[in-house]
Amino acid sequence: MSMARKLYPLGIQTFERIRTENRFYVDKTEYIYNMVHTDSAYVFLSRPRRFGKSLLVSTLQSYFEGRKELFKGLAMEKLEKEWTEYPVLCFDLSGGKHQEEDQLNRYLDYILKENERRFGIECDAVDANVRLANLISSVYNKTGKQVVVLIDEYDAPLLDVVHQDERLESLRYLMRNFYSPLKQCEPMLRFVFLTGITKFSQLSIFSELNNINNISMDEEYAEICGITEEELLSEMSADIDRLADKLELTREKTIETLKYNYDGYHFTWPSPDIFNPYSLLNCFSKEKIGAYWFGSGTPTFLIEMMRKFGTTPIEIGEREMADVSDFDAPTETMESIVPLLYQSGYITIKDYDKATNLYELGIPNKEIRIGLFKSLLPNYLLRSSQKGKVAIAQMSVLIKNGDIDGALNLLQTFLATVPYCENTKYEGHYQQMLYIIFALLTDYRILVEQRTVKGRTDITMETQDHIYIMELKFGKTADEALAQINANHYADAFAMSGKKIIKVGIGFDIKDERNITEWRVE
Repeated sequence: MSMARKLYPLGIQTFERIRTENRFYVDKTEYIYNMVHTDSAYVFLSRPRRFGKSLLVSTLQSYFEGRKELFKGLAMEKLEKEWTEYPVLCFDLSGGKHQEEDQLNRYLDYILKENERRFGIECDAVDANVRLANLISSVYNKTGKQVVVLIDEYDAPLLDVVHQDERLESLRYLMRNFYSPLKQCEPMLRFVFLTGITKFSQLSIFSELNNINNISMDEEYAEICGITEEELLSEMSADIDRLADKLELTREKTIETLKYNYDGYHFTWPSPDIFNPYSLLNCFSKEKIGAYWFGSGTPTFLIEMMRKFGTTPIEIGEREMADVSDFDAPTETMESIVPLLYQSGYITIKDYDKATNLYELGIPNKEIRIGLFKSLLPNYLLRSSQKGKVAIAQMSVLIKNGDIDGALNLLQTFLATVPYCENTKYEGHYQQMLYIIFALLTDYRILVEQRTVKGRTDITMETQDHIYIMELKFGKTADEALAQINANHYADAFAMSGKKIIKVGIGFDIKDERNITEWRVE
């Protein structure tokens, strides 16, 4: 009889509840101890959504309130000797999403009232900044102790409007005003912690807070949020075995599957491999591999920003190099979508080159690749994206059975039904669309790798027993495409695989058919 597993804290972001209900908790308190004992009293951490930021804020609250009993058996218990209690003000701005100016003002009023009520403070001022300044000084005078201020999702009110310049401007002004007392009250503050997804620039919110320490890319905090492979193997060992039974896989294969789907995040370099905690816990809880993080919200602002920057799926799908300053680019003056994609968790650091000081960025894992491309598909297929998903699923079955001819026939039939729309006459549109279609085949036990050069796409697909090397040429013949594969010796790389290698040249006619028109299989 296996031991009953601890309950996961799904949907629970309060440290106190997790500890009193004896739920599963990965001990991050050592990082918290280090963070509150540094030179900086102002700290900022950015991580993607659902990565455990709110839990971190809640843990800080329990720590500063001196709730020693909750830390029993955790690293903090050995590290902290003093346990000084401080008054803690908490502001969760996640409730301030999708709001106009007056709504946001009312929301700020509401969260200020909550904190005033907790400390029995009356204030008749209207302006949020006056209220916050009064709150800090009143609590400081009342308790005789420095105050701790914790702000969760500080950028939530601004994220939805990041692609709308006028609205962003007015809301940014409002939030800057709200945060401004944090600077002037500095002598009365013991610690200020802000967390969020993006980094709005010095120009705006943090213009006052020039003394804030951004630890988002500091090596020592690489694993402050998320679950490392080491934590997975040591603290969730029984869960892996339970999942392996359920999936009818070996333990090794199960770990490999978990990594392929949910691992691959790095928020600095070097960094241990970080798993998406939300997806991992949901996967163990529901005992099946699913797109949990993606299912919990499609990033509308991201799709809007991709439009604004003209970013293509191919650009996101391929590895990209970035300078360290690109990560710190102020959200509102970004010149590319890279910082936003990175901070939101759609791409992550995959490598670092010391000589050039450049980071290599790429999509972290399968869950993100599939989720992102699925949400981009409708932009390229208009009304037929549902049919598109069905066609892709059916193609995957044919490819797995070794019937590449049938799969391409199916694709051809499907493309013939895609409604013709004026602006899709250019090759780029079709190249992007085919890129997405082939990328989504990865959802079905097919390994797909694509490399793109202007005017052609070469695709490698690997199944249980075949390796297909495909070359897609726009406005050229299938024979020319095949000749390209042979001339470049693409197949040599797979000679040792022991699988059957099949070469496929495909011609795509843009002018008349707007479809794949012929193919040769060798």
